[in-house]
Amino acid sequence: QVQLQESGPGLVKPSQTLSLTCTVSGGSILTSYYAWSWIRQSPGKGLEWMGCISYDGSTYYTPSLKSRTSISRDTSKNQFSLQLSSVTPEDTAVYYCAPQDSGKAGSWGKGTLVTVSS
Repeated sequence: QVQLQESGPGLVKPSQTLSLTCTVSGGSILTSYYAWSWIRQSPGKGLEWMGCISYDGSTYYTPSLKSRTSISRDTSKNQFSLQLSSVTPEDTAVYYCAPQDSGKAGSWGKGTLVTVSS
C-alpha cells in the first residue's frame, strides 16, 4: 500500500522559502500514480490544490501560486518536494502531499503544519 509522509521545517520566516519533502513508500513515484500533488489547508482558504508533478516529470500549478511554487522530484529517493517562495503569514497552513490518478484513489499524507512567522 502506498504511503506518503511529509517532512520539513514547521516554522518559516516571512519572505523566506518554504520547503517540504514528501517521501513515498510502498510504491514508486514513477509508476504507482499518474501524478503527485501538494495541497494545503488553512482556515481562511480551506483546501487548496497547489500543484503536482506527473510521473514523467511534468509540473502543473494553480494560477494563484504558480509564480511562487516549484515542485520537483528525486526518483532515486522516491521523493517529491515543494518550494514556496516569498512566504507571508497567509501561507500558514497544513500542507499535504497526495497521489492523484483518475483511475484510482489514494490516501494523502497526514499533513504537516507550517507556520509563517517572525
